[in-house]
Amino acid sequence: MKGLRHGVVLLPEHRWETARQHWVRAEELGFDHAWTYDHLTWRWLRDGPWFGTVPVLAAAAAVTTRITLGTLVATPAHRHPVPFAKEVMTLDDIAGGRLVCGLGAGAGGHDEEVLGARPPTPSERADRFAEFVHLTDLLLTQPTTSYAGTYFSCRDAVMNPGCVQRPRVPLAVAATGPRGLRLAARHADVWITAGRPGWGEPLPYEQALPDLARQVDAVDAACADVGRDPSTLRRLVVTGAMIRGVSESADCYVDACGWFAELGFTDVVVHWPRPDFPYQGRPEVLEGIAGAVLKPEGRG
Repeated sequence: MKGLRHGVVLLPEHRWETARQHWVRAEELGFDHAWTYDHLTWRWLRDGPWFGTVPVLAAAAAVTTRITLGTLVATPAHRHPVPFAKEVMTLDDIAGGRLVCGLGAGAGGHDEEVLGARPPTPSERADRFAEFVHLTDLLLTQPTTSYAGTYFSCRDAVMNPGCVQRPRVPLAVAATGPRGLRLAARHADVWITAGRPGWGEPLPYEQALPDLARQVDAVDAACADVGRDPSTLRRLVVTGAMIRGVSESADCYVDACGWFAELGFTDVVVHWPRPDFPYQGRPEVLEGIAGAVLKPEGRG
């Protein structure tokens, strides 16, 4: 488990007076990175409070000094790469080079329907995501970009002064299928998986290991296909949705992290405990995890 990095997802559901305390506490506990979801509304909490991702991350950057911040994940369902890349560049500046740009294909639902567009077919969604990742990569890397695609285009898009991190902020690409894994192998600094695709019955982490092992083999093969050294790609597993039991206790977390590290994962992410579904849990468990793993004296 030595060298494993640890992260936490904070849903953008609280007014800043409360949310501020959570982001600050995540840094105090010793987490390496903290993320928030990028949706207009979200699944089970559609009728509840839900704030904008970019302003939340900007505010979090202003009240923290060390922890890396990220989108988990931004999608082309309601994002165009040009204004989004400008926001990412700005967030990286506010955070002093502590941003990770997480990208995903999107899974349909309200984020796409609210804008009035026809939902894409699975093939169209994959094609759109490929353009989204490629153009976002170009925009964050180059001072000026022109691009003509099927789904996205731009002409002389200027990104000045550019990202604090060079050549750009790290990209974290969520993928489980062959096309997405090749995108991750080609463009990403971090590959993201949440386990078995879809929103079926979550598995205890011990039972999720075979699926994760197959995905790790697949991403290694994708790296080989594009001529990339697989060891240069970080591997991040998000728990709490399709993989359960990881944050039930500090002992469970330590045990799960041992298994994940053995599979080759470099990063493990849990969710900030909520009082009810989804991600229901006890906040004091995070304190136990901090004592066992996150504090410098507990790392190993």
